[in-house]
Amino acid sequence: MPGPALTPPSTVRPGSPTPLGARYRTGPDGVAGTNFALWAGGAEAVEICLFDDEEHETRHPLTELTHEIWHGFLPGVRPGQRYGYRVHGRWDPWTGARWNPAKLLLDPYARAVDGDFGATVGADTPPALPAQLYGHVRDWPQQQIADTVRDEQDSAPYVPKGVVVGGDPGDDTGDEWRDDRRPKTPWPDSVLYELHVRGFTMRHPGIPEHLRGTYAGLAHPAALEHLIRLGVTAVELLPVHQFAHEDHLVRRGLRNYWGYNSIGYFAPHAGYAATGTRGQQVGEFKRMVRALHDAGIEVILDVVYNHTAEAGELGPTLSLRGIDNRGYYRLQDDPRRYADYTGCGNTLHVVQPQVLRLITDSLRYWVTEMGVDGFRFDLAAALARSMHDVDMLSPFLAVIAQDPVLRRVKLIAEPWDVGSGGYQVGAFPPLWTEWNDHYRDTVRDFWRGAQPDVRDLGYRLSGSSDLYAWGGRRPYASVNFITAHDGFTLRDLVTYEHKRNDDNGEGNRDGTHDNRAWNCGTEGESDDPDIVALRGRQLRNLLTTLLLSTGVPMLVAGDEMGRTQHGNNNAYCQDSPVSWLDWSLLDDPRWRPLAELAARLIALRRAHPVLRRRAFFSGRPQGQSGLRDLAWFTAAGTEMTEQDWYAPGATLGMYLSGNDIPQRDSQGVRIVDDSFLVFLHADHRPRTVTLPGQPWAAEYEVVIDTSHDEQPPPDTPAERHPAGSTLTVPGRSVLLFRAVPG
Repeated sequence: MPGPALTPPSTVRPGSPTPLGARYRTGPDGVAGTNFALWAGGAEAVEICLFDDEEHETRHPLTELTHEIWHGFLPGVRPGQRYGYRVHGRWDPWTGARWNPAKLLLDPYARAVDGDFGATVGADTPPALPAQLYGHVRDWPQQQIADTVRDEQDSAPYVPKGVVVGGDPGDDTGDEWRDDRRPKTPWPDSVLYELHVRGFTMRHPGIPEHLRGTYAGLAHPAALEHLIRLGVTAVELLPVHQFAHEDHLVRRGLRNYWGYNSIGYFAPHAGYAATGTRGQQVGEFKRMVRALHDAGIEVILDVVYNHTAEAGELGPTLSLRGIDNRGYYRLQDDPRRYADYTGCGNTLHVVQPQVLRLITDSLRYWVTEMGVDGFRFDLAAALARSMHDVDMLSPFLAVIAQDPVLRRVKLIAEPWDVGSGGYQVGAFPPLWTEWNDHYRDTVRDFWRGAQPDVRDLGYRLSGSSDLYAWGGRRPYASVNFITAHDGFTLRDLVTYEHKRNDDNGEGNRDGTHDNRAWNCGTEGESDDPDIVALRGRQLRNLLTTLLLSTGVPMLVAGDEMGRTQHGNNNAYCQDSPVSWLDWSLLDDPRWRPLAELAARLIALRRAHPVLRRRAFFSGRPQGQSGLRDLAWFTAAGTEMTEQDWYAPGATLGMYLSGNDIPQRDSQGVRIVDDSFLVFLHADHRPRTVTLPGQPWAAEYEVVIDTSHDEQPPPDTPAERHPAGSTLTVPGRSVLLFRAVPG
């Protein structure tokens, strides 16, 4: 590569310290160019480095420094220009100083990224990340000072470059979404669908091959058709911020598939772009969001602001570490070491104003300029830590609560991290919803027969009031899920009890050992018709339980069609058919009815407000009917007593009264709905149950019976049973009835 060309400072105008990043604009004198601004608090000098198509580098010193922000305006620099920074300062890891101008650094505010870490022009990805990516001399023979000797090799040929975005005529990256119609689905009405942009589209036969694995592929009518038919209201996208692949994966010929290794918080991941990576990915992402919005589907991003891809002290120097290590990361008392509340080597120091600004600027950007509707925060407890402990009055949560943009979007916390005191389920303040792992564990345990009684199940079915009925929170604070990207798929949950992660190359040591799974008597796939039938029934039970529970249900893409990862419960590095959806399952008579059941349950939920309540149940007599808004029944048809809750058993009846919903429509009229009775029976033996008599109902109409492989068509006359009558509930099944009043 040709050597750098140094440009005299006089060619760089002073520019502005705001906004941060690279912003193309026309100055008051009519001269067009790009303003560059970078916060680098303790740096001694900063250079903006421009690259042409032949990778020739031109360096421009930024001489203006305002409030620790280095800035300058370069006339003539237009959208599509690739760039990076070199930051000068002390090299003293013992005090946390790790400046190294030999390392080209990615702009934290870059709105597009071109290239990948470790890839050089005309060369394949090497079997390991190049040594040039590291600020220290990698593999130094003396282990005790392995990260303290500065590496002087130039990293520019091996790192991606930021791309100046926006401003060209006809480029939609600068529009203001004036004609976009956000669905704005209320939380109680939401059904979330967690999916991976690449995995969802890679094997879809209706998506053109050149669009598979991309934002454009997800926007394709063939992909949207399935989402619309299923009836979900929001897609929760696994990370789409620019991310990097870890060295240990590259060495094994693998890649980071999930993307929880962010390095660019403003840039859509370039690997998911079909149209190009010189800024085109920004417009492609926006068009995807528009297409989903037009289909009535919100877009929620899974975001990773708790750590970056630079890992611990032995990790590469890619961006923040080389800009101001002490300013961006939490360091230990020994400043060589990083505080690690994430299990990924480092933790962003969100208490620092510049870090808080980076995160909130990024969030606002994705809402206002990229059109997204909300966020799921990975390891959110790490963001809520003050100096050490998790603090629900932390700066991050306080800023979100008062921000006029962010407080209006959907906010979902993964309410834990790996540090001491990091488990915070139920503790986040109003405005926030949370992934509820209590729900996951309880429902799994109930259906595998591992619960001593039904006390906990009652809480989970009715909105988890024991966790969320405080401080004005509502039932929709609970995001109910049985599976997520991390762990077994729904099909694997009833097929395997033990993980099978050998393909990950970690000796099957990775992934959780606590699967709370039951293989129905045989480990792995089986042709035994009894095992096959039982597993199908268990899948229907789990799916039905999830979609009838109060709270916000979350499905994982493919669970509704029997997707399997063949027992891999940690497929984070499996960018392969192991993780990609197999769309042929929808043509399989064994799995198609499962997808139809999911769609039917979602439609039932949408049609009946009693199944998506906005307030917690009181359990007391309500309104004109005098019935409880929520009642619990034994198999004998009698209301549960305190003793019944503690008694061993695997059958629970739940009555939801539609006459007593504490909710009014937009005109102030009280909402009245049907009432429903559901019996959940987890024992393997059939059970005789008595349907509650008057005043609960005169008759009961069967709506869903999971003991059947397929449900009758919706226009089929429903089977009816008189109140007070008895019937046999087959082993391991759910019966949902509509209560017919007298």
